[in-house]
Amino acid sequence: MNPVPMTAHKRVLLASLIGTSVEFYDFYIYATAAALVFGPLFFPAEDKAAQLLLSYASFGLAFIARPVGAAIFGHFGDRIGRKSTLVASLMLMGGSTVAIAFLPTYAQIGWVAPLILCLLRFGQGLGLGGEWGGAALLAVENAPPGWRNRYGMFPPLGAPVGFIAANGFFLLLGAALTDAQFRDWGWRLPFLASAVLVALGLWVRLKLTETPAFLEAAAQEKLPKVPIVVLFRDHLRPTMAGIFGVVACFALFYLATAFALGYGTTVLGHGRQAFLAIELAAILFLALGVVVASVLADKRGAMPMLRWGFAGCAVAGLLMGPMLGAVSLAIVFLWLAFALFVMGFAYGPLGGWLPELFPAEVRYTGVSMTFNIGGILGGAMAPIVASWLAEKGGLDLVGGYLLVAGLLSFGGLALLRTRR
Repeated sequence: MNPVPMTAHKRVLLASLIGTSVEFYDFYIYATAAALVFGPLFFPAEDKAAQLLLSYASFGLAFIARPVGAAIFGHFGDRIGRKSTLVASLMLMGGSTVAIAFLPTYAQIGWVAPLILCLLRFGQGLGLGGEWGGAALLAVENAPPGWRNRYGMFPPLGAPVGFIAANGFFLLLGAALTDAQFRDWGWRLPFLASAVLVALGLWVRLKLTETPAFLEAAAQEKLPKVPIVVLFRDHLRPTMAGIFGVVACFALFYLATAFALGYGTTVLGHGRQAFLAIELAAILFLALGVVVASVLADKRGAMPMLRWGFAGCAVAGLLMGPMLGAVSLAIVFLWLAFALFVMGFAYGPLGGWLPELFPAEVRYTGVSMTFNIGGILGGAMAPIVASWLAEKGGLDLVGGYLLVAGLLSFGGLALLRTRR
């Protein structure tokens, strides 16, 4: 029997999708701006490669903030409920993003500009730290029997939706504005537009009710006073399994988007508009991979789908040098499409698999911590390390990074098998 009526289920799924779409839109417009304009605007340096590395470093700050946000929002999500915590995380992320739209550049206020930018980026990371896990629980804890992974795929689907909105916006701006206009003020518009999207997300989420799993845990007085202590004391092995299990999807995504865009337009010399266009098309394969893997996961289990995704990560690493480094954008597109499709298998089932690792009373903290600590290992350093590796030894070395990420995620599944 369904825990809530189907009309409420539709609202839950819409809230899960819209919330993570807004959060990832905010996150991706920063990634795109970091690759295209933040270097010269906020991090002056003689060397363009150094500018790009500093810009990517500010991008990576959010990954450091995400586990902090996961601990904070996870605590309240397991103590006072999923709904109010999700509303707070959305407001923090959205507020930080809108503020970037009004930030003066280095030329206007000097070193204070990159400092404020990094603080706002940290705020983005704090908000996202509490977002994904809560959205996954909102969907999965309301799922009918046999539908856990199909309900759990809605938060992961927010990734391609947010990416399409973000890169689509930049693509339109590139078509409508000159390079000088885009550099001077056009890049601010996507950040400003986030205010509208956040308002939409809040409107949907404020209409939600609390999940049945949390209400049951509260009624049985199982809610711990400090969830993170209970998590690491009593559930360390599944926590480590979850952390390593998400490494591959983060590495795949940020190397196929933020790094590929920066490298393709600065080192390989592809046009910005053309590269944004093929990335926009390739991201559809991520959505396809998420849907296919999640549907199959309800029939065959999530772990077999994850294994396919991790193996695909390793293959993408082996193909990276000859394909992403190709002169032909068609070959570049094929690599992007393949990498993002197999990422769907490493990412889509996480929405149903990670909540399954933890009991309801520490589930918000557990899912959020594993997802975001894994994000540091797989995503925070990915564009920075990849840029350094590419400079030292070319794209083949960067592909080795993906190979290692796939092996680490396989190791996470092995930890869980040992536990069982």
